[in-house]
Amino acid sequence: MNEFIASDGLRLAYVIDDHTDPWKPRDTLILLHAVLGSSRRFYKWIPALSRHFRVVRLDMRGHGESEVPDVHRFSFQRLVQDVLELADHLRCPAFHVAGSSAGAIIAMQLALDHPQCVKTLANFAAAPGLKDTNIDHHQWIASVKAKGLRGFFESTIAERFSPGADAEFVKWFVDEACRTDEDFFCRFVPVMREIDQSARLREIKQPMLVVVPDADPHISLAQYEAVKTHAPHCEFVVYHGYQHNITDAIPQRCAEELLRFLRQHGVMP
Repeated sequence: MNEFIASDGLRLAYVIDDHTDPWKPRDTLILLHAVLGSSRRFYKWIPALSRHFRVVRLDMRGHGESEVPDVHRFSFQRLVQDVLELADHLRCPAFHVAGSSAGAIIAMQLALDHPQCVKTLANFAAAPGLKDTNIDHHQWIASVKAKGLRGFFESTIAERFSPGADAEFVKWFVDEACRTDEDFFCRFVPVMREIDQSARLREIKQPMLVVVPDADPHISLAQYEAVKTHAPHCEFVVYHGYQHNITDAIPQRCAEELLRFLRQHGVMP
C-alpha cells in the first residue's frame, strides 16, 4: 500500500499493480470504488487488467486505508480533486478511468471538468448522479444509526446480490464494508444524493463505456439510461438479472468488458 498527502493535508492510500512488459510503453488506468468500498474490492479485476496497464487503485478519502476527513475537508469536488492530485503525484497527466457506482459518478465528473486528463471513461452501475434515483438516503442513514453498518448491510444484502451468491464471499463483502466509519457514511451519502450530471453529459467527448444491471431495486433501468440519452459517445451495455453490485458479483466479466472496450478503441493490442 502506498500513500500520498492531498493538498488539504489528508493522507490518502493507493495501490499500483503493473505486470506490463517493462520495455513497452503503457497507459495508466485508475479504478475508483463504490461507497463503503476500497481498493480491495477490485481484487479480481487485477489479473486481467494489470497485464496491459499500470492499474492504480485509490482508497477514496474516508475509505480503506485512507484517513477520514472532518466536515471541512469533504465535498464532492474534493473527491474529484483527490484523483487529479493522485495522477499528478504519479506524474501521469492523462489516464483512463473506470468507476463503480459512486466511483463512476466521480469518474464522469473528472471527464466533465478535466477532459484533458481523461483518455477513456468507463461507468459501472451508476446513473448521472443520485438525485433522480429511487434511493432514500434518509432511510439508509436511519437504518445505519439504528442497526450499525453490519445490521444495515445484512438486512439489505438481497438488494445487492442474488440468493445464490457464495456465503463466504458475502460475509467478506460485509466485513469490508463495515471497515468504513459510520459517521462518515452518513455524511457521504447526502452529498452524493445531490449530484445530477444529466444536463452536462453531452460535454463528454471521450469514448465512454456504461455497464448497468437491470434488477437494481434503487436505480431503474430508465434512470440508468439517462447516461445513454445524453452522452454522445456512449456504449451502453445491460447485464440482465443482476442487482446493483455487478462489479463485485461478476468482477471478471466486468474486467473483460472493460478490456474489450479499450481494445475496440485502439488503446491496447
